[in-house]
Amino acid sequence: MFEQVLLGGGFAFAAAVQPGPLQAYLVSQTLAHGLRRTVPAVFAPILSDIPIAALVLFVLTNIPPEFVLILRLVGGSFLLYLAYGAYRSFRHYQHSLSRPSGSVRQTFFKAVAVNLLNPNAYMGWALVMGPLVASAWRQSPADGLVLIATFYVVMILTTLVILALFGRARSVGPRLARTMVGLSAVALAIFGLYQIWSGGMGIVQTVATS
Repeated sequence: MFEQVLLGGGFAFAAAVQPGPLQAYLVSQTLAHGLRRTVPAVFAPILSDIPIAALVLFVLTNIPPEFVLILRLVGGSFLLYLAYGAYRSFRHYQHSLSRPSGSVRQTFFKAVAVNLLNPNAYMGWALVMGPLVASAWRQSPADGLVLIATFYVVMILTTLVILALFGRARSVGPRLARTMVGLSAVALAIFGLYQIWSGGMGIVQTVATS
């Protein structure tokens, strides 16, 4: 259970602080209209991820476990690629923002649309979260639920902290956000190596027992 909390929370933190379309949109809304009006949109990934997660998990639960191990290797490599991208973002951090308008409801559904059109959401579920949840679910359904719950709780809380900082201090917010991007590069590298090690050991054990 602790492993699921660590994996879900660690990947959620790294995903939340990555500069991307959704984060830029949420920060811009916070600067333009304040944190209170933007808070509902923070929960948009829960809604937008439902079809993505359902499709990925349906496929992963109907394929041999050995294929999931291969996906963990691919997912680990993908995390290392994201870690390199985060490191480059840390070195050359820029947070250019527009100032869009709209009601709270429009902000929420625009955030849902932004995330649905974000390829990182699909890649994250297909190569990282999907295999993790599938493996955890095979151990125990409770482990899979804990992993998913931890992922979204940590991601939402981290996003709220980022938005609050940007809303309170425009000068401090970007500097701290840059620091968090640097931390995410370290976290992504660690989890990427863990995924590769875990998938590789699983394949070795499968071959040894076959």
